[in-house]
Amino acid sequence: MMKKIYPDAAAALDGLLFDGMHLCVGGFGLCGIPERLIDAIQKDGASGLTIASNNAGIDNEGLGKLLRSRQVKKMIASYVGENKEFERQFLSGELEVEFCPQGTLAERCRAGGAGIPGFYTKTGVGTQVAEGKEHKDFNGETFILEHGIFADVCLIKGWKADKAGNLIFRKTARNFNAPMATAGKICVAEVEEIVEVGELDPDSIHLPGIYVKRLINGAPYDKKIEFRMTRERADA
Repeated sequence: MMKKIYPDAAAALDGLLFDGMHLCVGGFGLCGIPERLIDAIQKDGASGLTIASNNAGIDNEGLGKLLRSRQVKKMIASYVGENKEFERQFLSGELEVEFCPQGTLAERCRAGGAGIPGFYTKTGVGTQVAEGKEHKDFNGETFILEHGIFADVCLIKGWKADKAGNLIFRKTARNFNAPMATAGKICVAEVEEIVEVGELDPDSIHLPGIYVKRLINGAPYDKKIEFRMTRERADA
C-alpha cells in the first residue's frame, strides 16, 4: 500500500504547491473546510492561485486567510458570502471572480472528476451567468454549456478515515467535499480521526480511499461559528 498518512499538513503538501496552481477546496462557509491544509498553504506562500470553492469563508478564517495574504488571483465561487475582504478585492478589481450557481459548481467538479469536459444546463439562462457561453436548444428549451473543473490539487475535510484513505463525512460537513475530492490530480484530505482498515462500516463510506492520495489527522479542532446570535436569558 502506498504511503498515505503524513504527520502534518505541511508534509502532506510537500512538493505539490506552486505559483499559479489551480485548487479545489471543499467546505461551505466554515463548515467542513480543510483548515489545517489552508494554513499550510498560507505559510508556504504559494501565490497567483485559482481556487474553486463555494465561497471564501469569512475574514481571517478559512480561505479568507489566503485572500488577506494576497495569495489568490481568482476565485470560482457561488457567492461572496460574509467575507468583507473578498468583497473589497472583487469590487476594486484586485481579484478575478467567476460566479457560478451552487448546483452548477458542484456538477462542474463532479464532471471534472468523471472525465466529462462539459455539460448543458438551464441554470443561468437569461442572466449574466450565461454571457459569453455557448447556448443550445434541446426539445424547444435553451441550455448553456458549462465546463468541468479539474484542478492540480483538491483539498477536503472529512470526519473519519481508515489508513487506506476510505473516508466518512459528518452530516452537513459533507457539502462540496465529496464532488471536489475527485476533481483534481491529487486529493489531500484532513480528518478528525484515523482508524485501522476494517473498522469502518463499508456501507457508511462516502469516499473510497482510491481517491485520497495523502491524509492527515488534523485534530483537535475548534468549532468556529460564522454568526453568534444570543439573547438575554428569560426570567424563570
